[in-house]
Amino acid sequence: MKLYSYFRSSASYRVRIALNVKNLPYEYVPVHLVREGGEQLKPEYRKVNVDCVVPTLVEGNDVMPQSLAIIEYLEETHPEPPLLPKAPVDRAYVRALALQVACEIHPLNNLRVLKYLKHTLGVDDYAKDAWYRHWVEAGFATFEAHLAGDSRTGKLCFGDTPTIADTCLIPQVFNAQRFKVDTAKFPTIQRIYDHAMQLDAFARAAPDVQPDAE
Repeated sequence: MKLYSYFRSSASYRVRIALNVKNLPYEYVPVHLVREGGEQLKPEYRKVNVDCVVPTLVEGNDVMPQSLAIIEYLEETHPEPPLLPKAPVDRAYVRALALQVACEIHPLNNLRVLKYLKHTLGVDDYAKDAWYRHWVEAGFATFEAHLAGDSRTGKLCFGDTPTIADTCLIPQVFNAQRFKVDTAKFPTIQRIYDHAMQLDAFARAAPDVQPDAE
């Protein structure tokens, strides 16, 4: 398998965690999202992914975009160890947590949005960062409420073993801390993040240990 990735991309980080949890070897292909206007916009990468985003997973002749679709593919083709619980209601809960990050929090704060705020709308860096923090904190507040109020929460989002929910939460916490979000205000999220980063699959997926880390 070949993973087109950027070290600080939250979506790429999710897939790296999943690959590591399942102990799947892969070739890391860096795509720099900032250098020279963004390598994801160059013709060479457009041939791989017409959406011009990362990650993209390639296996043989099959090309797969979108982080959660990739993770679901890995879950279906390599079911052990599982990233989804057995009971349908629990699977729905874990997916809902993952989608809260991937669909409610992350889209408001991804690189394309931040670049549009700054370069098209003329928002200064202070206001741009305030925008980021506002939407992350709003999303984390309800995510924290879900975790703190549910008996299924363990050392991680669901029990003590990694799920798709953790593959989404951990990268979002990392990037929130980059933008000076005080994640200590969300004690359950912080506790889960601290525990996850002690696990090998998460530590090896961390941005600062990727081949293209800066």
